[in-house]
This record gives sequence, C-alpha cells and structure tokens, in this order.
Amino acid sequence: MHNQRKLKIQGLIMLDREGFRPNVGIILLNQKNQVFWGKRIRTHSWQFPQGVIDRGETPEQAMFRELHEEVGLLPEHVRIIARTRDWLRYEVPDRYIRRDSRGFYKGQKQIWYLLQLVAFDNQVNLRATNHPEFDAWRWNEYWVPLDVVVEFKRGVYELALTELSRFLPRTIQRNRYLRAGMRARSATSCPRRSWSSSTGPAR
Repeated sequence: MHNQRKLKIQGLIMLDREGFRPNVGIILLNQKNQVFWGKRIRTHSWQFPQGVIDRGETPEQAMFRELHEEVGLLPEHVRIIARTRDWLRYEVPDRYIRRDSRGFYKGQKQIWYLLQLVAFDNQVNLRATNHPEFDAWRWNEYWVPLDVVVEFKRGVYELALTELSRFLPRTIQRNRYLRAGMRARSATSCPRRSWSSSTGPAR
C-alpha cells in the first residue's frame, strides 16, 4: 500500500495512527464511460460502491470482495483500468459515528479503483448477499451530481473522479445517420450510428 502506516485495532475497527479506517472505493464504467450510481437502501442518497479493507486483505482483494457484495460482479466481469496513487481521506462527523467509537475513530482513508464492465448489464445483482447496500442503480454521466452525495464524502469524490479521469478509455464517436449528399460507402463498410449520451434508467 502507498503511505502505509502501522494499523491498530480499536474494538472491531482497524484504524491507522491518525484514526482513519482503510477502505476502497469503486468507479465502475460501462462502454460509454458512464458510471454505476447506486441508491443507498432506504435513503435518497446515491453513491459509488465502497467498503472496508479487512485485516490481511490487500486493497485489490477488498475491492473485488466489495464489488461482489454490493454489485454482484465477479473479477471476470470487469477489467481494472487504474487506481489512485495515494490514500484519499474524509472525516466523518460525530453524529454519524457510533458512541463507542468516538474519540479514536476519525473517518475513512480510501484507495479508489477505476473499472470497466466487460459483461452485460444483467450481471449486476444488488441482492448478491443478505445485507444489500443499494436498492436501485443506474448509469450516470462520469461527472456525477455531488449534491445527492452525503456532504462529508463530496470532496473525496471530486478528488477521485479528477485523478482517474485521465485514464478514461476512448469512446468511438459515431454519426447518427449518413447525411444527404454524402457518397455511399463501399459494401464492405458498416453504416455509422451514434451512441446515446443519455443516462440509463434506474434499476
């Protein structure tokens, strides 16, 4: 891990010396460079998949475990494009911290992964475990609306999206139709079509 610090166990929470819990975040792309956007169960908040790094796990191992637990995908359903160079941190306000964790738990530090889905959308399964994180999902444009993200995570989201945006795969630009008056293409050429840029429906 980058900038690894000695970890300590406080109760059941693994923390670094500064009180941050190691965690991974996942930005999952489709072939149009839209991102998986999940609605947290029984709330109006939307977010990316994320989860804690268990003791003995590498960030990549934790990422694949969380990907399956929260989205139902396996390693063969995605390819890793990039990850953040260093930990990105956010502090959690006291009102969101369990009373028995206050005083030593400060927040999360995260390694973010940029993945691309190489399977069909129907491989996504929000009920892969008995403790689902999301109750709906959709494809959203890469620069997601941060106003629907819980406030204390917005800065990390912006940092992760910005750092990883330079690794976005090129998308093929296609015309919707051949304009009148253009020369007909040869029989071996394929007609060009456009990819829709609209956001997919919630699932």
